[in-house]
Order: sequence, then structure tokens, then C-alpha cells
Amino acid sequence: MNNLIQKLVITLLATNILYLASATAQVSPSTPKAAHVVITEGPEIESARPLLVIITWTTNNPGGSPEHYGVVHYGTSPKDLSQTAKNPIRLNPGHTYTVFRVRMDDLPPRTKFYYKVESMEANGTSDGVTSPTKDFTTP
Repeated sequence: MNNLIQKLVITLLATNILYLASATAQVSPSTPKAAHVVITEGPEIESARPLLVIITWTTNNPGGSPEHYGVVHYGTSPKDLSQTAKNPIRLNPGHTYTVFRVRMDDLPPRTKFYYKVESMEANGTSDGVTSPTKDFTTP
């Protein structure tokens, strides 16, 4: 009986150690926030299909929390960009740049849209950069 309890305790300890090691291995560290975030490429249309448009842009690595969002503010008037699409991204602390891609779904065909992009941490804190307003027409 003593031998059985000893084996059970060892099995539980080993399982606990393996679980904790795998859980901590998936947490990305925060990196120092960039002094100034700059859009270095784009924004531009990566793909445009009926009902679907993907917008992409590149910035220097904004740093901060590893979880970020690429955000597109858009609308059919350059003065009303009240619609929003956003996609999550996980920053790679080893990269000097970050590529954001945002998918916009269910857009009506043959419609001109105006948009601008920004990025933010998961808590909603802006990275402090917004693109000029651009436009595209859905196929």
C-alpha cells in the first residue's frame, strides 16, 4: 500500500511539473515599448474579392504587451470612418518590424470605401500611429 501511494505521489508531481512547464513556455514576454511607432509600408490592399478585402501594413515593432490588434476604420465617406475591423496579432520580440493584416468581411460589391489603419495593445492602448485616409472599391 505504501508503495502504491508513493507511485501516485510521484506521478502527480511529474504531471504537475510538465503542465506548469508547458503553460509558462507559451507566454511571450513583454518588450520595451518603441519610442515612436512608424508605418514603414502600406497600408495597401493585399487581397480584394467579392465580400472580402484584406488590408496589410508594416510598422517598426511597437513593443509593449505581446498581444496586439491591427485596426481598420472605414466607411463610404472619408468624413465618416465609423465602421471598424480588427484582427489580433502576437508580436515577435525578436523582430524589428511587425506586419499587420486585417480582414474585412461582407462588404457590398462595387462600393467605394475610405479607410485608415492603426495598431493597439490588447488593452486598447494605441501604439500612437494612424495612417492617412486611403480608398478602395470592392470588386
